[in-house]
Amino acid sequence: MAGLKGGLLAMRIGIFLVLLVWTLSKFINPSQGSGIMDKYFGIAGVGTAVVVALGVLELVLILAFVSGSFKRISYGGVLLVHGVSTLVTIPAMVTDPFGHMLFFAALPMLAACYTLYRLRDHDTLLTLERPSPLATA
Repeated sequence: MAGLKGGLLAMRIGIFLVLLVWTLSKFINPSQGSGIMDKYFGIAGVGTAVVVALGVLELVLILAFVSGSFKRISYGGVLLVHGVSTLVTIPAMVTDPFGHMLFFAALPMLAACYTLYRLRDHDTLLTLERPSPLATA
């Protein structure tokens, strides 16, 4: 079981690091976030204040996630955020796969988010939340 717990911890930290960079970009270059909202989500005119506010919410989410707090909500939220972000890039992957090769890296990360959500009760190394009784089963 120690191997599973270590693997889940590595997955959680890896996902967190990717999302941390995405989140920090909302503070460092909010106009880029506005462009992404327009190009991939079809929402034009999103101001920098909205992008920064989304960054704050995302930062709270990923800090809860990396600490293993409120697992159903934080792990589910990460899965949802990354899932939506991945879904909106599928048209670009289909129409120009070699022009958007890095988008394909989102697919195994989405699988990792899903796996971590499903196994959240077993993810107990370096978490703030007390282990679930299911984790010892």
